[in-house]
Order: sequence, then C-alpha cells, then structure tokens
Amino acid sequence: MINKKEAIIIPLVILLLSLLLSLLKSWDIFLKILLSITILIIANILAKKLLAHYLDSEIEVKLWKIQRFGFQADQHFKKPFPAGIFFPMIFRVIFFMFNSFIWMASLVFDIKPKVHRAAKKHGLYSFSEITEDQIGLIAAAGIVINLILATIGYFLGFHIFAQLNIYYAFFNMLPISSLDGNKIFFGNIVLWSCLACITLLGFLLSILVI
Repeated sequence: MINKKEAIIIPLVILLLSLLLSLLKSWDIFLKILLSITILIIANILAKKLLAHYLDSEIEVKLWKIQRFGFQADQHFKKPFPAGIFFPMIFRVIFFMFNSFIWMASLVFDIKPKVHRAAKKHGLYSFSEITEDQIGLIAAAGIVINLILATIGYFLGFHIFAQLNIYYAFFNMLPISSLDGNKIFFGNIVLWSCLACITLLGFLLSILVI
C-alpha cells in the first residue's frame, strides 16, 4: 500500500514537523509530538488510500511542491519549490512565540485509476478517469479522520494530539495549489464549505480552550 518513495518522504515529513513543533522543548514532549504526528499523518493517508481503493484507483503521496507563482505563462520556477519543507520552517520562524502553530500541510497526493476500473465499466480497452468529485471525496476522507481523531483525543484528555489533528486539518483545508482543500473545493464546494466551517470552529476552539 505504501511504495518506496512514500516510505522515504512520509517519515521525513513526520520528523521535520515533530522537530519544529518541539523546538527547545524537553525530550518527553518531542516523543509525544512525534507519536501524535505519526498517528495523525498515517491515519490521514490510510483513510485516503482506502477510499481510493474502494473507487478502483490508487494514490501516491508526495511532498507538496509549487511550480507556478503567478498567472502568466512565464511565472514559474525553473525547478518546483519544495513548499512542504520550507513553509513549516518559515512559519516556525515567524510564529516562534506560538508553540504549536506551524504550517502542517506538507504532503499532497496524485491519483490514477486502476486498469480494471475501465475494463469493469466500459470494456477492456476503454479509458476511465477519476472525476473531480471523487478526488474531492478522497481528499475529504483524510480531513474527516483527523477531525474524528481530534474529537477523540480531546475527550480522552490527549490535548496535544487533539490540537495537532485540528491544525493539520486546518492547513490542509486551504483551497490553494494541490492541497487537499483545493481538491475538495473543486470537487464539491458544499462538502468543502461544511468541512471548512467545522475545521475553522475546531481551530478557534483549540486556541481558546485546549
């Protein structure tokens, strides 16, 4: 279910976010954050992979990179900018006084239909694409599981875990670039609006309550 590229990039992102979030804190805090980040990211990815499998497709998780920075044809980087690495570090510097607040949307995914998807529906030599609505549903699956984990974590008293799940959902819900939020927005704007409201409410509560 996890390929070689994913087996490299996912642990690297987990370690990066954990180190940035636990900067200048104790070893015990680092371990708690590392465990929390590991659980919430793996849960997010597995939820999306399982739904993709149900829809006769497969996804590949990769580092979020930005190619274009404007609307003109020549407004693009020569090489994709690894935003998934640099945004968390930049946010950590800017919001240094806010302990748990860093950019957490570092991973995105590509999707492709399985060969038998087309054959099953239209014949052996037919071609079948995944619709934007289905892509949005797959992206939403990860957000939903993080919101569920945040709720469970809060009521069980695991406040750091709950807060990190909310932050992860919040940043990934932003409708920009190739983040999950953009996929949900263009797939089903009603679904995006509902999840955005819930995530924003959870984000505000995490700041005021947790």
